[in-house]
Amino acid sequence: MKQIILYTTSGCHLCEQARALVEPHLASRRLWLKEVEIADSDDLIERYGVRIPVIAVANSNAELNWPFDSQELEEFVRRQVQT
Repeated sequence: MKQIILYTTSGCHLCEQARALVEPHLASRRLWLKEVEIADSDDLIERYGVRIPVIAVANSNAELNWPFDSQELEEFVRRQVQT
């Protein structure tokens, strides 16, 4: 099962929107979502602070920065995750 990472922070309404876009892909593509709170790490704040939400594929350099829509997310997942 491949892991999809959602870089997020508390109270981020855009992150909630991104999560809602990702959730339909989880079961159909046998993916597991891990949410990572960037506020827990200075390095993550520096890297993602102005870009969240960011979707990433674990063990890969592939990232999809906000803003993205359902179609862009679908294309990203299809390219990055072999089913």
